[in-house]
Amino acid sequence: MFGKKKQGGRFDNAIAVDQFDFLDQSHEVARLWVEDGAGATCIIQPEHLEMPEMFGMLMVDSIRHGSRAFAQAQGISEAEALSRIWAGLDAERNRNTTDLDTVQNYQKPD
Repeated sequence: MFGKKKQGGRFDNAIAVDQFDFLDQSHEVARLWVEDGAGATCIIQPEHLEMPEMFGMLMVDSIRHGSRAFAQAQGISEAEALSRIWAGLDAERNRNTTDLDTVQNYQKPD
């Protein structure tokens, strides 16, 4: 479903998208990373979205795509995957598990 992961670069675990020519006219607006035993890193570039509601719509679209990806990868139904994704989203909305740090406030090591 996805391209091979890039090897030998700064982000060895990046999802390779170079072969997807349907992205040629697209703008990247978000990147998401997770680290084993740690939190998530989310980089958001909102300049290509007219209003915050569009980001919400994009997140719902990505959740729907995620349910299909998990269904295919784990042999479960899309409905089950979607239900479980929404459960995780609701759990995080009800009780954030991490504080937010912003790139603007990030201090690089010396």
